[in-house]
Amino acid sequence: MSALPHIRCAVYTRKSSDDGLNQEFNSLDAQFEACAAYIASQRHEGWRLLPARYDDGGLSGGTLERPALQRLMADIDAGQIGMIVVYKIDRLTRSLADFAKLVERLDAAGCSFVSVTQAFNTSSSMGRLTLNVLLSFAQFEREVTAERIRDKIAASKKKGLWMGGTVPLGYDPHPDPLVRELVVNEAEAPTVRTVFQLYTELKSLRGVEDRAKALGLISKPRTAPNGETTGGQPLSRGQLHYLLSNPIYRGQIRHKNKIYAGLHPAIIDAPLWDSVQSSLQEASQRPRGRRSSTDSSASCPAATSAAALIGMVRDETGDRLTPSHTLRRGRRFCYYVSNRLISGGIDTTGWRLPAAGFEHAVLTILIRHLKTAAKSQTVLTTPEASTAALLSNRITALIEHLKAKGALALPKILLSVIVCPKAVHLTLSSDSLTDWLSIAPGDYAEEFLSFTAPLTIRRRGVETRIATGEVIPAPDATLLRVLAQAHVWTERLRTGTPLAEVAAQAGHSTSYIRTRAPLAFLSPTIQKHILAGTHPIDLSLARLIRSKIPLCWREQERTFGFSEA
Repeated sequence: MSALPHIRCAVYTRKSSDDGLNQEFNSLDAQFEACAAYIASQRHEGWRLLPARYDDGGLSGGTLERPALQRLMADIDAGQIGMIVVYKIDRLTRSLADFAKLVERLDAAGCSFVSVTQAFNTSSSMGRLTLNVLLSFAQFEREVTAERIRDKIAASKKKGLWMGGTVPLGYDPHPDPLVRELVVNEAEAPTVRTVFQLYTELKSLRGVEDRAKALGLISKPRTAPNGETTGGQPLSRGQLHYLLSNPIYRGQIRHKNKIYAGLHPAIIDAPLWDSVQSSLQEASQRPRGRRSSTDSSASCPAATSAAALIGMVRDETGDRLTPSHTLRRGRRFCYYVSNRLISGGIDTTGWRLPAAGFEHAVLTILIRHLKTAAKSQTVLTTPEASTAALLSNRITALIEHLKAKGALALPKILLSVIVCPKAVHLTLSSDSLTDWLSIAPGDYAEEFLSFTAPLTIRRRGVETRIATGEVIPAPDATLLRVLAQAHVWTERLRTGTPLAEVAAQAGHSTSYIRTRAPLAFLSPTIQKHILAGTHPIDLSLARLIRSKIPLCWREQERTFGFSEA
């Protein structure tokens, strides 16, 4: 009689909150012991418990992005596990869509799972049917719980209660944790009053920022549970604007777009508050400088002047990119700048992206993603052939809307944008997409709502050029014009026309002609790519003028990045 094959079993445990996890014997331990006992009872079937533990404490079952679960799935893919044992099925996942993905992945690896308190497993069709039913109820329970929590927060704020979050400068939580109120921090309250007074005098956030820094006013120092200290730094313009527009200082509580009377005392009286809000409103409607149709991609066109992506953009470190601008020769240039640079820090990894170019790149990536998803039918978790044509038409209408509105339409579609050195990660709003595509938010495929696209960004800490995905040929009009002129000028100089005469007829100085005429001696390969617009994105007229152009064509191509072209 042949021996039974060994089935390597792994126990997965999870708890939604971190309450009680610091106890010597907690909920995760209880789940593990119950599962271990069940595995021991199946020893006659060849079940063996693996020593590794997969515990996720304080993590929701509504997502698969859990460290222990990801480690477990990696071990399954590697063929190290043949059976997953859980205390209840909702410990593994509460999402029906996620469950379908897990089952498909487990089947591919030849792995099954068992619930200790629910006598079934995924090795039979009846077990899978029962699991689907249970998961439907688990998902319903999660959604109802979320709605109940949202309703509770809204009702509590309507009564003026403080429902947690980042405590603003000038206040502290009530000493009694059962009392949902804020109390005035007498050491920080003068800072708040000073900022409001400064704004009534200066009517400028930049002026208030400079004066506050000179007075030594700082943000609220905070200490995290792990002992890490943040804050205590000079107030930035973004922090000042948030402070000046926060109704908490008037003794009120904001919930979404509604304001309620709070139970905490006000730091700012009504006349001063109204005066500052009126000034902020006037400043927001003030013209922001002269616009020109000839501005470069770094300038602020109509779409960018409103900072379309404000509050959405972060870099790979999690630092927010804040809209900023500068004036040069009467022209206004807008950027998205890393907050650590705006706050006065010096960091060579910080970003300073031209706003118009970056917003156009994000818009291009989004439109390309929508087209690809519609063509490949990857919009839904489970594609439906009967509605594919209708869905494609709706996506086409959305794309036309994006093209017509430009960057101004992005805030209604995007949730977040994460910039990395060689890519950008976009997350779409399922609620906003539902308005266009008439699809329930839970039916979208995860890879449709959250995706990464290539993004070529040259240089960090200064403005740069941006290219998305495939580089579409786009000739540089300025470079083309000067290249053509350089050939004309060099031909005239070769026939004996003096440089001064060539410059006078061209309407330029002799130094202007002298620095640009050498472009005519660029290698045929370089000139061909300039004409086609397929040259490297960082090759510009300014770079060619600043550089000493080698006489050797091969050396030219190597110097200006054409060795791979």
